[in-house]
Amino acid sequence: MTRPLLLRPPRFALCACQRSVLAAWLVAATPLAQGAAPTADPLRQVLALPEASLVVEERGRAVISRAADRPMIPASTLKLVTALAAIDRWGLGHRFHTDFYRDRQGWLWVKGLGDPYIVSEDLDRVAAALAAARIGEVRGIGTDDTLYAPGLDIPGRSATDNPYDAPLSALAVNFNTVHLQRTRDGVRSAEPQTPLTPLARELGQGLRPGTHRVNLVDRRSATRYFAELLAAKLRAAGIAVGDGQREGRVPAEAERIYRYESSRNLGAVVASMLEYSNNFVANGLFLRLADTGDGAPLTLEAAQRAMAAWIDRTFGWKGYRVEEGAGLSRGNRISARQLVDLLHRFATYRDLITEQQPSVRAKTGTLTGVSCYAGYVARNGRWEPFSLLINRSVPYGLRLEVAEALVRAKDLGRLCPGGNC
Repeated sequence: MTRPLLLRPPRFALCACQRSVLAAWLVAATPLAQGAAPTADPLRQVLALPEASLVVEERGRAVISRAADRPMIPASTLKLVTALAAIDRWGLGHRFHTDFYRDRQGWLWVKGLGDPYIVSEDLDRVAAALAAARIGEVRGIGTDDTLYAPGLDIPGRSATDNPYDAPLSALAVNFNTVHLQRTRDGVRSAEPQTPLTPLARELGQGLRPGTHRVNLVDRRSATRYFAELLAAKLRAAGIAVGDGQREGRVPAEAERIYRYESSRNLGAVVASMLEYSNNFVANGLFLRLADTGDGAPLTLEAAQRAMAAWIDRTFGWKGYRVEEGAGLSRGNRISARQLVDLLHRFATYRDLITEQQPSVRAKTGTLTGVSCYAGYVARNGRWEPFSLLINRSVPYGLRLEVAEALVRAKDLGRLCPGGNC
């Protein structure tokens, strides 16, 4: 029996594909401020809104507490909950992996195990490792996406081609998106590290001229694209690849020849997920919470139960609801006080949250009619937790102004004598 190859590449700076994918994700998913003039007193404006909750603490004591226990739609601030649940489950150093098999007919099979962060450069490493192992030819490529149950329907996911609506699959590359350029001369890849595949060319035919980042629509397209891109990378590495593709379970007689361990650990995955509000990564982590190791396909319902069990034993919250892990669903509910409760426990990992503004490390959350912000502000030499949940339409920049005001204010207690207001 061939001994399985193990590969654990070192951590590295953000690669070209990551920059391309995530920049497009951020532009598509984040509304921009409309140039409105700064609010004269953003804190008082928020405190006057019936549909807003705000909790701010200093030295463990609430100095502002407005509708603190009201269940609210959190939008993408829910990713903080998913991030902490994942860290508690696996630890910052954990690396997801993907297994490669060869059957008796010479087919290469790929078993997707839910790594949410495989990009084009990872497939270069796969191809190089297989070439180094003297795999000179494969008759075709089989894809096994059966870790996830069929018929997954993520609440809140829309049927658009935007990258933030990418389908969830256990086997995926580039977050189930493709980056394309459409010109009068045809379609080409918009990034040098990602060859144009037949499926990508098909998707590009219906696009208007310009550069586009679009998602792969469904799981079948996702596994087809993975196989096509892997085949291109294998050929570039000198491995002959047949044109055949198969879907289904890895054949029982197939031999595992290679295990690819992710080039980035969970800490790096979480940091990027929070910075770019990556829904695909968030819901990939959410679904993996349901994995008990018994081989049963992972379902959304099992993930919801796993998340609820973790919340119950970690925090003992009441009145919350988590339907998925990215904050897409309007059925999600969490209170401002519960988010601050979570931020106390998240403080050890605070550096995973990007400093969005000077002296502010926080996660935004945006849906139509929902504007949220939760994290930490620097006050008096300390990082203090805050949570702002607004469930009505307001100017995009209002939450940013609130955070700036929290940093600048000398005495927050004046706004809420005794902390409650």
